[in-house]
Amino acid sequence: MTVLLAAALAVLSVCSLFVGVIDIDVASLMSGSLEQWEIFLISRLPRLLAILCTGVGMSVAGLIMQQLCMNKFVSPTTGATISSAQFGILLALLFMPNSTLWGRALFAFAAAIAGTWVFVWFIQRIQFKDVVMVPLVGIMFGNVIGGITNYLAYRYEMTQALSSWLVGHFSLVLRGRYEIVYLVVPLVILAFVFANHFNIVGMGKDFSKNLGVPYNVVLFLGLTIAAMITASVVVVVGSISYIGLIVPNAVAMFKGDKIRGTLVDTALFGALFVLVCDMTGRVVIAPYELPIELIVGILGSILFVGLLLYRLKNGRKAVRLPAAGTSPCSSTVSGLDGGENV
Repeated sequence: MTVLLAAALAVLSVCSLFVGVIDIDVASLMSGSLEQWEIFLISRLPRLLAILCTGVGMSVAGLIMQQLCMNKFVSPTTGATISSAQFGILLALLFMPNSTLWGRALFAFAAAIAGTWVFVWFIQRIQFKDVVMVPLVGIMFGNVIGGITNYLAYRYEMTQALSSWLVGHFSLVLRGRYEIVYLVVPLVILAFVFANHFNIVGMGKDFSKNLGVPYNVVLFLGLTIAAMITASVVVVVGSISYIGLIVPNAVAMFKGDKIRGTLVDTALFGALFVLVCDMTGRVVIAPYELPIELIVGILGSILFVGLLLYRLKNGRKAVRLPAAGTSPCSSTVSGLDGGENV
């Protein structure tokens, strides 16, 4: 599976370099055409790198959040992380209107981390919770943050300035304006290093202490990694929903729930999924382009409803009190293959 995903990603990556309004062909590049090389290096190649980093980053962020919360419906979308990052960008536009992209990224990082922590803190206070209730609470919390963001944007006439970060698209990705997304690479490597620790923390606080793993430190680290990955993507590309929700679930159906065993496949499939959606948006109404958020939203909504119905049909629907030492985000965990509690 890993080899097939890597091969498909490599082939489609090469094809995507030659898909666009302006035709680029290998012969012109080999002949040294200055105009062709300029388009290739300034637009097509940066766009491809941004797509790959976005797919890898959002998928891994979703996998980390699901593992730490032991809930397959938790993701940057349903955990208020994306909404918090957008709120941080708005604060940067309000208080530092002349800030650079890196300055806005710092605000987005801080807001995304804080919003994710508040979501987990809030979930800890819910006595009754099941596999579906937790993400619904996250969606409501994200909508509250989104409402505050929209109010402030209208109040201070920042709606147009904020619109670039409300809908995800790669059409404005050019050399010099996307390099922040490279932060995804070291963060994903860090996630792979601590993959086993995330697995242990997902088993509960008491279980972690018995194995000598600092529960709060690892939980803090994992949520921070997921929030920073999400914020770095939102600052460059904008909001892209469902990737962190759909991709880890799809891979887990074939590879299981162990994060170290699924991390590489999740990253590859996430990059492939985003790349396919972006290429679809470029060719459906060519020479115009559909935002990738629209394509991912349509496919993601359908798959999300399918996963929801699958969980309700095959998972345990009983609601029980959280036992001592259980994971902070969910006390009821439904397995992917028959409703076994993990």
